[in-house]
Amino acid sequence: MARISTTTNLTTYLLLFRGVGGPVQLPVAELRTALTKAGFKNATTYINSGNALVRSALTREETLDKVVEICRKKFNYERPIFIPTAAEWAEVVKCDPYPQKAEGKHVHAVLLADPPKSDAVKTLQSLAVGAEALKVMKAPIGPYHLCYIHTPNGFGTSKLAEKFDKGIGVVNTARNWNTVLKMHALAVLLDGSSRQ
Repeated sequence: MARISTTTNLTTYLLLFRGVGGPVQLPVAELRTALTKAGFKNATTYINSGNALVRSALTREETLDKVVEICRKKFNYERPIFIPTAAEWAEVVKCDPYPQKAEGKHVHAVLLADPPKSDAVKTLQSLAVGAEALKVMKAPIGPYHLCYIHTPNGFGTSKLAEKFDKGIGVVNTARNWNTVLKMHALAVLLDGSSRQ
Protein backbone atom coordinates (compact mmCIF):
# COMPACT_ATOMS: atom_id res chain seq x y z
CA MET A 1 0.00 0.00 0.00
CA ALA A 2 1.57 3.24 -1.17
CA ARG A 3 2.42 5.81 1.43
CA ILE A 4 1.00 9.31 1.11
CA SER A 5 3.42 12.13 0.45
CA THR A 6 3.78 14.77 3.17
CA THR A 7 5.09 17.40 0.75
CA THR A 8 1.87 17.84 -1.21
CA ASN A 9 -1.08 20.00 -0.28
CA LEU A 10 -3.43 18.17 2.03
CA THR A 11 -7.22 18.19 1.96
CA THR A 12 -9.28 17.52 5.06
CA TYR A 13 -11.96 14.92 4.38
CA LEU A 14 -14.78 13.77 6.62
CA LEU A 15 -15.46 10.03 6.49
CA LEU A 16 -19.13 9.30 7.15
CA PHE A 17 -19.79 5.58 7.36
CA ARG A 18 -23.33 4.41 6.71
CA GLY A 19 -25.10 2.08 9.11
CA VAL A 20 -22.59 1.82 11.95
CA GLY A 21 -24.13 0.64 15.21
CA GLY A 22 -25.58 -2.54 16.68
CA PRO A 23 -23.96 -5.53 14.97
CA VAL A 24 -22.02 -3.29 12.53
CA GLN A 25 -19.01 -1.80 14.31
CA LEU A 26 -15.94 0.23 13.35
CA PRO A 27 -13.91 0.37 16.58
CA VAL A 28 -12.62 3.92 16.76
CA ALA A 29 -9.13 3.22 18.14
CA GLU A 30 -8.44 0.50 15.58
CA LEU A 31 -9.87 2.67 12.80
CA ARG A 32 -7.60 5.60 13.72
CA THR A 33 -4.59 3.28 13.81
CA ALA A 34 -5.43 1.72 10.44
CA LEU A 35 -5.94 5.10 8.78
CA THR A 36 -2.66 6.38 10.22
CA LYS A 37 -0.73 3.29 9.11
CA ALA A 38 -2.11 3.79 5.61
CA GLY A 39 -0.41 7.19 5.53
CA PHE A 40 -3.31 9.52 6.26
CA LYS A 41 -2.50 12.48 8.47
CA ASN A 42 -4.29 13.53 11.67
CA ALA A 43 -6.72 10.59 11.64
CA THR A 44 -9.50 11.56 14.04
CA THR A 45 -12.72 9.84 15.10
CA TYR A 46 -15.85 11.08 16.81
CA ILE A 47 -18.05 8.74 18.86
CA ASN A 48 -18.51 5.11 17.88
CA SER A 49 -21.12 5.64 15.17
CA GLY A 50 -19.13 5.92 11.98
CA ASN A 51 -17.51 9.37 11.96
CA ALA A 52 -13.87 10.07 11.13
CA LEU A 53 -11.65 12.71 9.57
CA VAL A 54 -8.32 12.55 7.78
CA ARG A 55 -5.98 14.85 5.90
CA SER A 56 -4.96 13.41 2.55
CA ALA A 57 -2.76 14.34 -0.41
CA LEU A 58 -4.83 12.06 -2.63
CA THR A 59 -7.89 12.98 -4.66
CA ARG A 60 -11.31 12.33 -3.19
CA GLU A 61 -11.70 9.18 -5.29
CA GLU A 62 -8.26 7.86 -4.36
CA THR A 63 -8.83 8.60 -0.68
CA LEU A 64 -12.19 6.86 -0.76
CA ASP A 65 -10.75 3.82 -2.54
CA LYS A 66 -8.04 3.50 0.10
CA VAL A 67 -10.48 3.87 2.99
CA VAL A 68 -12.86 1.33 1.42
CA GLU A 69 -9.99 -1.15 1.09
CA ILE A 70 -8.90 -0.65 4.71
CA CYS A 71 -12.42 -1.11 6.05
CA ARG A 72 -13.13 -4.17 3.93
CA LYS A 73 -9.91 -5.96 4.82
CA LYS A 74 -9.58 -5.01 8.48
CA PHE A 75 -13.18 -4.60 9.65
CA ASN A 76 -15.23 -6.55 7.10
CA TYR A 77 -17.14 -3.34 6.51
CA GLU A 78 -18.56 -2.99 3.00
CA ARG A 79 -21.25 -0.34 3.33
CA PRO A 80 -21.27 3.06 1.60
CA ILE A 81 -18.87 5.73 2.82
CA PHE A 82 -19.48 9.43 2.17
CA ILE A 83 -16.43 11.66 1.97
CA PRO A 84 -17.16 15.41 1.90
CA THR A 85 -14.35 17.92 2.29
CA ALA A 86 -14.14 20.26 5.26
CA ALA A 87 -15.23 23.14 2.99
CA GLU A 88 -18.25 21.17 1.77
CA TRP A 89 -19.22 20.32 5.35
CA ALA A 90 -19.04 24.00 6.22
CA GLU A 91 -21.69 24.50 3.51
CA VAL A 92 -23.86 21.83 5.16
CA VAL A 93 -23.77 23.92 8.33
CA LYS A 94 -24.33 27.19 6.46
CA CYS A 95 -27.34 25.89 4.48
CA ASP A 96 -29.29 24.82 7.58
CA PRO A 97 -32.90 25.83 6.82
CA TYR A 98 -33.90 25.64 10.50
CA PRO A 99 -31.49 28.03 12.27
CA GLN A 100 -34.15 29.26 14.70
CA LYS A 101 -35.37 25.80 15.68
CA ALA A 102 -34.32 23.68 18.64
CA GLU A 103 -31.66 21.66 16.91
CA GLY A 104 -29.38 19.11 18.53
CA LYS A 105 -31.05 15.78 17.93
CA HIS A 106 -34.14 17.31 16.31
CA VAL A 107 -32.50 18.38 13.05
CA HIS A 108 -30.65 15.92 10.84
CA ALA A 109 -28.51 16.73 7.82
CA VAL A 110 -28.56 13.98 5.20
CA LEU A 111 -26.09 13.45 2.36
CA LEU A 112 -27.61 11.73 -0.66
CA ALA A 113 -25.54 9.86 -3.24
CA ASP A 114 -27.97 10.86 -6.03
CA PRO A 115 -30.82 13.33 -6.44
CA PRO A 116 -34.09 11.89 -5.11
CA LYS A 117 -37.19 11.70 -7.28
CA SER A 118 -39.72 14.43 -6.58
CA ASP A 119 -42.50 11.88 -6.03
CA ALA A 120 -40.44 10.19 -3.30
CA VAL A 121 -39.86 13.53 -1.59
CA LYS A 122 -43.53 14.48 -1.76
CA THR A 123 -44.60 11.11 -0.34
CA LEU A 124 -42.25 11.55 2.61
CA GLN A 125 -43.32 15.15 3.17
CA SER A 126 -46.92 13.97 3.38
CA LEU A 127 -45.95 11.97 6.48
CA ALA A 128 -44.85 15.09 8.36
CA VAL A 129 -46.89 15.83 11.48
CA GLY A 130 -47.16 19.27 13.07
CA ALA A 131 -43.93 21.21 12.66
CA GLU A 132 -42.04 18.27 11.15
CA ALA A 133 -40.43 19.00 7.81
CA LEU A 134 -38.21 17.57 5.10
CA LYS A 135 -36.32 20.00 2.86
CA VAL A 136 -34.23 18.94 -0.13
CA MET A 137 -31.71 21.56 -1.23
CA LYS A 138 -31.56 22.44 -4.93
CA ALA A 139 -27.80 22.86 -5.21
CA PRO A 140 -25.52 19.88 -4.54
CA ILE A 141 -22.66 20.06 -2.06
CA GLY A 142 -19.65 18.71 -3.95
CA PRO A 143 -20.65 15.30 -5.34
CA TYR A 144 -23.56 14.92 -2.94
CA HIS A 145 -27.12 16.13 -2.73
CA LEU A 146 -28.33 17.43 0.59
CA CYS A 147 -31.50 17.44 2.63
CA TYR A 148 -32.55 18.26 6.16
CA ILE A 149 -35.11 16.59 8.40
CA HIS A 150 -36.71 18.49 11.27
CA THR A 151 -38.44 16.34 13.88
CA PRO A 152 -39.18 18.60 16.87
CA ASN A 153 -40.99 15.82 18.76
CA GLY A 154 -38.09 13.39 18.38
CA PHE A 155 -36.49 11.48 15.53
CA GLY A 156 -37.24 8.08 17.06
CA THR A 157 -40.99 8.65 17.23
CA SER A 158 -41.42 10.30 13.82
CA LYS A 159 -43.15 8.44 10.98
CA LEU A 160 -41.32 10.73 8.55
CA ALA A 161 -37.97 9.72 10.03
CA GLU A 162 -38.96 6.04 10.19
CA LYS A 163 -39.85 5.91 6.49
CA PHE A 164 -37.10 8.22 5.25
CA ASP A 165 -34.23 5.81 4.60
CA LYS A 166 -36.12 3.53 2.22
CA GLY A 167 -38.60 6.13 1.08
CA ILE A 168 -36.05 8.61 -0.26
CA GLY A 169 -34.97 5.98 -2.77
CA VAL A 170 -31.23 6.78 -2.89
CA VAL A 171 -28.22 5.79 -0.79
CA ASN A 172 -27.81 8.27 2.05
CA THR A 173 -26.30 8.88 5.45
CA ALA A 174 -27.71 11.17 8.15
CA ARG A 175 -26.19 12.95 11.14
CA ASN A 176 -27.98 14.85 13.87
CA TRP A 177 -27.12 18.49 14.33
CA ASN A 178 -24.94 17.87 17.39
CA THR A 179 -22.75 15.60 15.28
CA VAL A 180 -22.84 17.98 12.30
CA LEU A 181 -21.47 20.80 14.44
CA LYS A 182 -18.89 18.64 16.22
CA MET A 183 -17.55 17.27 12.92
CA HIS A 184 -17.41 20.82 11.56
CA ALA A 185 -15.39 21.96 14.58
CA LEU A 186 -12.98 19.04 14.19
CA ALA A 187 -12.62 19.75 10.46
CA VAL A 188 -11.84 23.42 11.14
CA LEU A 189 -9.25 22.34 13.71
CA LEU A 190 -7.55 19.97 11.24
CA ASP A 191 -7.62 22.57 8.48
CA GLY A 192 -6.02 25.06 10.85
CA SER A 193 -3.27 22.60 11.81
CA SER A 194 -2.44 22.12 8.12
CA ARG A 195 -1.56 25.80 7.76
CA GLN A 196 0.74 25.95 10.77
